[in-house]
Amino acid sequence: MNVTSLATAPRPWAELPESEARSAVGVLTDIDDTLTTDGRITPDALAALAQLKAAGLHVIAITGRPMGWSEPFARDWPIDAIVAENGAVALFRDGSVLTIEYAQDDATRTRNAARLREAAARVLREVPGSTLARDSAGRVTDIAIDHSEFARLSPAQIDAAVAVMTHEGMNATVSSIHINGWFGDHTKLSGARWIVQRLFGRALDARHWVYVGDSTNDQLMFGHFPLSVGVANLMAFANVLTVWPNYITQAARGAGFAEVAQHLLRAREQRRR
Repeated sequence: MNVTSLATAPRPWAELPESEARSAVGVLTDIDDTLTTDGRITPDALAALAQLKAAGLHVIAITGRPMGWSEPFARDWPIDAIVAENGAVALFRDGSVLTIEYAQDDATRTRNAARLREAAARVLREVPGSTLARDSAGRVTDIAIDHSEFARLSPAQIDAAVAVMTHEGMNATVSSIHINGWFGDHTKLSGARWIVQRLFGRALDARHWVYVGDSTNDQLMFGHFPLSVGVANLMAFANVLTVWPNYITQAARGAGFAEVAQHLLRAREQRRR
């Protein structure tokens, strides 16, 4: 475990005090390998979403997945919204209608489109073996290189792809499956702030939201939220993490998310007794 001291090691999620669990108004969560297991949402994770909603807790997914990929899940899952493409696109239901909004205006997206194509072509040219993610057709504001979903890249290849993106002036992050690159200053955190203000008319108060993630691209969120929690498979990145969540689950992936939800739900039930 690559943690500098026992003081910085994440505590078991089960040790979260009930008073802090009761203070939560909602859950912000990554999707891939946090809500999902082997690319699919499992029954326990889906049930956890429904139970959180029934208990009056908000749930917002914050993901690097594209707008097009996110549309059916924004419609069908019992959640308030999905913020896709690392903070660039918000999808939420307005009554029975799915609303899609962008952090960048039309002119900026149009101007960036050619730059994104050029950057993607450079990565594919300069990093042998690299391929675009299969969900690339649904992307509007970024590019994604597959490193662990359907293709396999070595750590050196991943580093090389990130270096190309950075040289092109892009922001670049590495999730559990993709390397994402984009132009602009949006992040998962800016996307979380945007959607909370947009939906609820108030600023995001980090003290009262739980953030759940699984990879290195969740470190910005881990560092911002006191109630940050990694699902157990986060430990696969122990040697490269520099910012750790404050808590970690016993279970991995969707079962880990369900573990997060059940602790929050038990705390709320205790308050009613």
